[in-house]
Amino acid sequence: MIASPVYTLDQALEIAEQTSLEELCKTADWLCRARQGNTFDICSIINARSGSCSEDCKYCAQSSHYPTNIDCYELIEEEKVLSQACQNDLYGIKRLSLVTAGHSLNKEQLLAMGGLYASMAERTGLQFCASMGFLTEESARKLISFGVSRYHCNLETCRDFFPQICTTHSWEEKVETLKFARQAGMDICSGGIFGLGESLRQRLQLAFELRELGVLSIPLNILSPIQATPLQDIVPISFKDVLRSVAMFRLINPQAVIRIAGGRGRFNDGQYALFASGANGAIVGDYLTTAGSGVEKDFQEFLKLGFDLQ
Repeated sequence: MIASPVYTLDQALEIAEQTSLEELCKTADWLCRARQGNTFDICSIINARSGSCSEDCKYCAQSSHYPTNIDCYELIEEEKVLSQACQNDLYGIKRLSLVTAGHSLNKEQLLAMGGLYASMAERTGLQFCASMGFLTEESARKLISFGVSRYHCNLETCRDFFPQICTTHSWEEKVETLKFARQAGMDICSGGIFGLGESLRQRLQLAFELRELGVLSIPLNILSPIQATPLQDIVPISFKDVLRSVAMFRLINPQAVIRIAGGRGRFNDGQYALFASGANGAIVGDYLTTAGSGVEKDFQEFLKLGFDLQ
């Protein structure tokens, strides 16, 4: 059995490269259940403001820098938000996040989001998250007043590789936003994307950076290359590499919820092996610009794996 926790990047890389995939996944699953039991954390997201983003993230369909021809809108209709929120309540999904494209929201846009949260609070018992770009101390406090208890801002990739993926903002700005959210009283949620062209070492470096920040909700996405973006022709990451990476994130972050998010549907039913390899959470339903797995199918598979759905 692999000793845990994993203390250094060099140690992690040695384990990742020299341990069989089967042993690595079994160890990660054992550690997950030893530390967190059979609990499984489920949430969902709503694309509340879509497209026309000023940032040049090379993987993103919502960037205005690339002609991706997605559906763009300033603010989602309240009826659509309430419909999904009520459906979440019906399924027993406890958390829902409003996600907006763009560098950040101005005061008027932020107040509009507050109205959506208020409407959902009247109709549901959901806990609320937000993913709305970069925060200031003031905007973080405003989200608290709306009832938001968790803030999401993905680092996307490690500090060293980040400039290869985005030039309009920095990795350090993302960390600053997470700190503003935490100082205001919110939990923080941050993870990344596998398959951007990063090395295994850089992937593991991200896992350590998240551990150093004390992140306890880590969403992991698998890149689905999107036409008209700079990464459209990148060779997709293999399923074995995803399994290995998820298992290592568990060994490096034993106390965190490792949450599988966008891109898992690429592996069809094989995706559920990720939840026997150290992951104990998921975003269910649709994602920002891509469709997700069916909620009922997800629930059936999570239960088969012996999880208690939260």
